[in-house]
Amino acid sequence: MKKIKVAVIGASGYAGLELVRLLVRHPGCELVALGSLEYPGQPVARIFPALAGKVQLSFSDAPPEEIAAQAEVVFTAVPHQAAMGMIPGLLEKGCKVVDFSADFRFRDASVYEKWYQAHTAPELLQEAVYGLPEIHGPKIPGARLVGNPGCYPTCVILGLAPLVKAGLVHLDSLIANCASGVSGAGRQGNLATAFSEVHDTFRAYKVADHRHNPEMEQELSLLAGSKVRLTFSPHLVPMNRGILGTLYAGLVGGPMTEAELFERYRAFYQGQPFVRLMAPGTLPHTGQVRGSNYCDLGFRVDRERGRIIVISAIDNLTKGAAGQAVHNFNLMMGFPETTGLETPPFVP
Repeated sequence: MKKIKVAVIGASGYAGLELVRLLVRHPGCELVALGSLEYPGQPVARIFPALAGKVQLSFSDAPPEEIAAQAEVVFTAVPHQAAMGMIPGLLEKGCKVVDFSADFRFRDASVYEKWYQAHTAPELLQEAVYGLPEIHGPKIPGARLVGNPGCYPTCVILGLAPLVKAGLVHLDSLIANCASGVSGAGRQGNLATAFSEVHDTFRAYKVADHRHNPEMEQELSLLAGSKVRLTFSPHLVPMNRGILGTLYAGLVGGPMTEAELFERYRAFYQGQPFVRLMAPGTLPHTGQVRGSNYCDLGFRVDRERGRIIVISAIDNLTKGAAGQAVHNFNLMMGFPETTGLETPPFVP
């Protein structure tokens, strides 16, 4: 298998570190540079002993153009705004880019600017592909730039996509309550995510004001062919990793049976290796997807109220970030899409 020269900018954050963990065992990847402003010149294995014997590189704070000269593909696991400042230069150097930030997930610059900040490279928004392979897979192989989806949107969109695409639910009835592990907040120091602040408590945050909301609505509206409104309430749960989404929608024309809906989901995700459907009556949990690129889906029909309740479980660092990025990399570079992602979930 041909090896592709790969660099990761922002390799010392949680998502970047998870990406390195996956790439070191990818048979088509040669890691040539790992960027970090926090640990320049420090051996990766010294800072993260878990990678001892696996990574011989040191972290680099070289400018993006120097990193681009070494690599064919660059993963940018950097904050919003920082990504848009470096990605045009990486593309000009001939690199392909998978970006972890929100900078290239939106089609409409005005929507992005409402929730983030002014966009300095709006000319790339129409070119960038939203990197959810189960939805946009055919567009990814020819892409130069992929906007890797957010973790909450991955969980929610995959849970609701078959329903909105087939017109099975009222588009103004969608509600998503999601609980995420603390690693979703990133690795930087923050009192709100300190152990004593999150241990033994469960809380909602940014209710009706989370910037992943318009990302979900954009993609669900494209699937539905009509405007979708989604009420989204995120919660912080005292665990390291994982997201569990509980998604509600009113069924059109009365309740269907769970067997009928299971067949709809099965047909929609046929051939998609990383979506696993639970048998009717069985519901997923985060413990069965930890460290994996799977999204596990299950549902129940509330016949009395005419609603479907979908449960969607992912690992926020893997399927919600780094694993999905590797999936996109595989599609962009012509590798089998499961390459480097076949490891089963951590148990327990």
